[in-house]
Amino acid sequence: MSMAAHQTLLGGKLSYRQLETGHRTGIEPVLLAASIPAKPGATILEAGTGAGAGLLCLAHRIPLGLGVGLERDPRLAALAAANLQANHFGACAILVGDVIAAPLARRRFDHVMANPPWFDPANTASPDPLRRLARTTTAPGIEGWITSLAALLQPRGTLTMILPAASLSAILQACAHTQIGALKIMPLWPRAGQPAKLMIVQGSLAARTPLRLLAGMTLHDDHGFAPAADHILRDGAALPL
Repeated sequence: MSMAAHQTLLGGKLSYRQLETGHRTGIEPVLLAASIPAKPGATILEAGTGAGAGLLCLAHRIPLGLGVGLERDPRLAALAAANLQANHFGACAILVGDVIAAPLARRRFDHVMANPPWFDPANTASPDPLRRLARTTTAPGIEGWITSLAALLQPRGTLTMILPAASLSAILQACAHTQIGALKIMPLWPRAGQPAKLMIVQGSLAARTPLRLLAGMTLHDDHGFAPAADHILRDGAALPL
């Protein structure tokens, strides 16, 4: 397997490797992991785990009862398993499978998190097949992801996703159809005064609390990452919604 040189996450706290080509890990899985309201001993599923960045960051912050990463690309799944082993997270495991195919139909988790592929296939695709696979949504799209992941939740369990702001309408419709309620939406502003391109969406199965639009977080300032974002990305701090 072709891999990049040794890298780290959370300011060097975690050892991390990823493929030299294909989709590169950004800040999204780190922010996603920071927003999970898990308690020690919780059961977690990360769907579309890639090389395992999100699951690694969450396991570093909270001692999990069980952490499962689901990845459809066997090469990335093997890499994620190696990353978990290198960081001594024995309570975590990686499975190869497609979210839509529901390979975990008999399992229910306290929390499910995902950074689903969202790139519109009608737009110009990446020439790199691995990057294209990781980023491009296919039928049934985000709605299919939400339907499949909601079925893997314990009652009152949370589903948390990081997605483009442009997908909000589809997300709200899918959550309504799958009984995901008590939605919290946190916009992620690239810089102060700029429109949010991404957002974190979190809801609970069978909950009925009204939707809350949160204040959001600014990611960058004139010096690089803004202090709140830097505290998460370097220190592994939580991002309470």
